[in-house]
Formats: sequence, structure tokens, C-alpha cells
Amino acid sequence: MGVSRLDVFYRRLLLSKLFIGGWGKPEDLKRIFEFRKIIGDRERCRSLVPEDYPVHINKTEEHIDCHIHDGFFISPLEHFVPGILPAEAVKARFQFIVPKRWQKNRPVCIQLAGTGDHFFWRRRTLMARPMVKEAGMASLLLENPYYILLDLLHGYRKPKDQLRSSLKNVSDLFVMGGALILESTVLLRWLEREGYWPLGMTGISMGGFMASLAVTNWPKPIPLIPCLSWSTASSVFTTGVLSTAVHWTELEKQYTINSVYEEEIIKLLDYCGADSFRMGPDFTQNVDSLEHLLGLSGDVRASVGHNSKAGGDAEAGQGLLIGAGPEGGGTRADQSFSSGNSTGMSLGTPPRSLDGSGTLQGKRTDSARCWRPSLHRESTSFMKAVMDECTHMANFSVPVDTSLIVVVQAKESGHDANPTQDANASQDANASQDATRAIYDAFDRFCLKYPDLH
Repeated sequence: MGVSRLDVFYRRLLLSKLFIGGWGKPEDLKRIFEFRKIIGDRERCRSLVPEDYPVHINKTEEHIDCHIHDGFFISPLEHFVPGILPAEAVKARFQFIVPKRWQKNRPVCIQLAGTGDHFFWRRRTLMARPMVKEAGMASLLLENPYYILLDLLHGYRKPKDQLRSSLKNVSDLFVMGGALILESTVLLRWLEREGYWPLGMTGISMGGFMASLAVTNWPKPIPLIPCLSWSTASSVFTTGVLSTAVHWTELEKQYTINSVYEEEIIKLLDYCGADSFRMGPDFTQNVDSLEHLLGLSGDVRASVGHNSKAGGDAEAGQGLLIGAGPEGGGTRADQSFSSGNSTGMSLGTPPRSLDGSGTLQGKRTDSARCWRPSLHRESTSFMKAVMDECTHMANFSVPVDTSLIVVVQAKESGHDANPTQDANASQDANASQDATRAIYDAFDRFCLKYPDLH
């Protein structure tokens, strides 16, 4: 179903603007795209993270039914793409909730954080502690890069110039994903050598999406339980409720002034099954719907002129893990667009300023003089393209055993179309209960199918 009006209203009231800094440095995007091609291939990653990668426990609390360990390690992303992480996020921190009495085996589920899920309280209270009591199952809670740790003695993973959960640059989301994939591998290897078994991964909303990416990199069968997740992050930022929070003015300005995005970055993008540059036949219909979703004014509306259906018809692609949609077809959304494969793509001929002077050595003139009717459409298409490059499941390896994936999906909210939309308080409780039941189911499947795999 589509996005609910309540969700749209809620987001407009509470969300700060996303990506106020713009796309991110072009050189950073280039480094991220190149590294994505490595971590998107499981075989190339087998030896990236050593079996004995150092992990440290620096604090332990004893409770009636469990021990809670605080730990940390250096994110491997800092070794492979130096300087791409903000200094505050280099040290990865986690909390490990371990039952005092195991019921059967020593199972551990790694839980990744959803949008806005700072610190460990929500996951620990709604899922980890109940799982200790109900199933004797341990949980390891990893803190996201760019998120806040409330214990000042342990520092932050959030840059000082970032407001709450609102990522400053589009590239920050890709850095977060790359870091979490490698950090999850570190934790899985550490848990293995400490004798815990079976191991699995879960998360709600963005946490489930990031868990799905992380599992694609793991070389063994593993239970995966994504809750309120999807197959790509592109739709939520281009047509979903978070699109109203995106700072499109800054993104359009940068896209116009700096030709490197259109002329160089696009050439680095891989084809991921559904053409990111073709929004499908529905892109040319229902202008009012797009205006509503994107919160466009009447003046901007005239410059958009077309619509992409909420949820995205071009989300299909080959070999999707979860939430596969219909095959994304494609007519050209605009005759000024052109598309191709990774050997060379262009969003059209270089735009010219209103006085006909065109571009000046790769740098265009000021945004007022370079304005053109298709600017918002081009920026939205570019956003979808770069999002799909780094987050589309078709650009990553298929998990070793997909029968161990148990998807928890919503029936009465916009979550089914929005992979990184966080749930409100009441939805969190329901989603947590559904997620824990799915976790038990997935772990049971694993134990029945692979009783000797430890």
C-alpha cells in the first residue's frame, strides 16, 4: 500500500532536513563506489577481515538474569578507505547482553539500529532483555556510525556538526552501510571464536536493511530477520515520506554548478537489474501525487511535470533478496535523458545557462542563470542512481542460504515501501514482538538444517 497521510504529516513536523551539506565530496563518492564493488562480492571479501581481528570488552554489569558487556573495536573501514569515516565514528561500540543461564546452545542475534535509534536502550528494553527471558538468547547491539552514544565516558559516533540523526551528506549513508557491513563481520568472527552458536542478524527499518546488506558478505549460512525493510534505500528518499525532508535545494544547486556529478560520477555506477535512470511509464503521470509526496510548491511543480509512483516500480532487478517488485521497465522520462551501462552514462546534454553561454571548464555559472526545467527531475534521478549503486540488493551477493531469511513486513503503514523509515513508539512495540517471534523461527530453521555447523 502507499504512504499514509499520518506518516507524511508526522515527518513534516518532526524531521530536520536531511543532506544539508549536499551530495558529499566527489572524490569521496568515487572511493565509496569503488569499494562497494569489493564488498558487494563475497568471494573478494573472504580475507578482508582477519579471523583474529581485535575486539575489546571494557565494562561489565551484572543483572538478575544477564550480564551486560560494553565493548569496542576499530572499524575496518578505516583501514580500507582511510579518512572516509568521521573521526568520531572510527571506534565502533557495542553492548552484549548475555543470559546467565542458557536454555539450549549459546545463540546470539546481532541487532542493528533503525533510523534515529541512538544508544542501546530501545533495542535492549524491547527485544534483548525479553529474548533473554523467553529463549535464553543473547543479543549484541552495535551502534551505528553517525549516531550518538549517551554515555559521555564512551564518546560519540556522531560528528559534531551533525544534527541528531540527520545525515549531513548523501555520501554519509553509503559510508554508514560500508562500515556496518565490515563491523558486522568483525563481530560474527569474534562470536565464533568465543564459542557462541548459532549466530544471526536482525534489525527494524533501516536496521533490517543494513543487516540484509551485512549478511550478503558472510560466507556461511546464517539466519536473517529484516523487519519493515526493503530491497533498496532509493525509494524512501526519492518518492517516500523521507523525500519531504531532503534538502533538494542544496542538492540541485550542487548538481547544477559542479558538472563532475553528471559527467564523472555517473560513469562509475553499475547496472543493478532495474535501470536507475528510468523511472518507468508511470513517471509521466499523476503530477499531483508527486507534488504531495515531495512537498513541492506551485513554482517548482512546473519544473517537475512528471511522477514516479510511491514505492517505485523500478525496484525489481535480478536476484533480489526481499520485497521484490514487478520488473521495472522503462520509457524515457524526458528526451534530454540518456542511459546506458557502467561503461558510460549521461543524464543528457550539458545544460546551458539562460544566456546561452553553457558551461565554463567543468564549473557552471551561478544556479539562477543555470536553472532549467528538468533540474529537479535530474537531481531526483541522480539520487536514485547513487542510492541504488550502494544499497540495491542486486548489487550484492545473494546470501549463502536464503531459506534462513524470515521477513517481517507491515500491513498498515508506509514501511512496506520505505526501507529506512523509522517506526513510532506504538509500532516499535508491535514490530519488536513480531521480530522476536521471527528470530526464534529463523534460528530453529537453522538448527534443524545445520545441526553440526559449529
